[in-house]
Amino acid sequence: MKIGKLVRATLGRSAEGKSKKEKPKEPTQEQKDKVIERLENIKKKTSEIDDIVYKKIATEEGVVTVIYSNSLVEKMTMQTMVFIPLTNYIHQIHQVSEVIDYKDKQEVTTNVISGKTVLFFHDSFQLLSIDTYSAPTRSITNTETESTVIGPQDAFTESLETNISLVKRRIKSPMLKNEALTIGDESNTRISIMYIDDIVNKDNLGVLKGRIDKLKHPAYIDITILKQLVEDNPLSPFPQYYLTVRPDTASHFLLDGRIVVLMENSQDVMVCPVTFLEMFISVEDYYNRWTTASLLRMLRFFGFFLTITITPLYVSALTFHPEILPYELLLNLQESRAKVPFPPLLEVLFIELIIEVLREAGSRMPAKVGQTIGIVGGIVIGTAAVEAGLLSNILVVLVATSALLSFLPPIFLVSNTSRFVRYIFIISAGLYGMFGQMLALTWLFVHLLRIDSLGKPFMNPVIPRKATDLLDGIIRFPTAFLINKMGISRSKKK
Repeated sequence: MKIGKLVRATLGRSAEGKSKKEKPKEPTQEQKDKVIERLENIKKKTSEIDDIVYKKIATEEGVVTVIYSNSLVEKMTMQTMVFIPLTNYIHQIHQVSEVIDYKDKQEVTTNVISGKTVLFFHDSFQLLSIDTYSAPTRSITNTETESTVIGPQDAFTESLETNISLVKRRIKSPMLKNEALTIGDESNTRISIMYIDDIVNKDNLGVLKGRIDKLKHPAYIDITILKQLVEDNPLSPFPQYYLTVRPDTASHFLLDGRIVVLMENSQDVMVCPVTFLEMFISVEDYYNRWTTASLLRMLRFFGFFLTITITPLYVSALTFHPEILPYELLLNLQESRAKVPFPPLLEVLFIELIIEVLREAGSRMPAKVGQTIGIVGGIVIGTAAVEAGLLSNILVVLVATSALLSFLPPIFLVSNTSRFVRYIFIISAGLYGMFGQMLALTWLFVHLLRIDSLGKPFMNPVIPRKATDLLDGIIRFPTAFLINKMGISRSKKK
């Protein structure tokens, strides 16, 4: 008993000495006036923000004004982290809080609107900040944009902390780093740059950080805005960075030496650098047998070129080169177009625009109604247009096939790109026939060869060629052969 009392007395004296030692210096009157003036400025700046709360609480250290946003902080969090410790265990407040510089005019306001709680001690004129952000977040659910049959079914959410934890749950390595940055002059959006330190290429990391530091943009509502601003060629219709909502996909790229960027309030994460071929590769390919994965990859890759050439080929054949078609097929085409008053170019553009309208209307409507409108609308409009003599029935089949092929790539941005490129091929075919299509195809290849992804060739491994990259290309070899890192990552570990 005596030993216990002695230990408690010793701990009490040490704690008291520590608290006295850590007690802040008494500020001058000028400093006090500045702090008071700063608080008045805060009230003025937040006078029209209804969710900012100012609450005075009597404590052992005098009156404390608590400033917080009730829409970003839950009541239970405030009760357990602020109110109860202030009135009973005020020393805990000093242990978990950070001191705010009273000279910084924006720091107090920024802390409050970021979900932190600011404490103003009237007697010592000390400003402290406690991280109490506890806004409601969406739970982890299945992904609707990158759904798979085999493999994990969880997806990223709009919470930055949750997304980081989903990646770290898969990669338990001390070399996995995540650097926090704040971007956006008005939005003050937090991002996290994740990479594996002993694998990532430092040059790639330096280039990405340099581009982000140079940005002068007011707000970042989603990571897609950041992606467009840091891309190598912002005028290109092709996405140069990979976007995914799957933690396993992000982890796969991290282990290959890539850089992953996460942003708060954004479900997607950005991966760089990437290649054109990787836009057609899904992480599910590595869960399937190599034969199945290779078949699916070839279907996606060649499906992209089919979707941009099927309808232009129809225009070329009927306008300039009917001799390239078999005689029986040509008779069927002429019979189906007997009542069509428009030339093939206008006919194709008309049905393509109808498909775009149906697709856009279906995506903007509620899910159940949108599916019905898309299916019924396509059948009704297509049938009515053929019977009215506005379209040929063969063209309806070709356009429907082309629309289905455009959804094969796992990234939706590539689907949008194929739709844009298809119009270039259609117009070229209408003006110059097959020669125009070859010109458009030449432009496409030249453009892809000139694009970079974080300074690295977008057409890797074609340019420059690396033999081991071909093992994980259009044809995916068995997993036992997939050892080396991809050439575009320039990783430290091979």
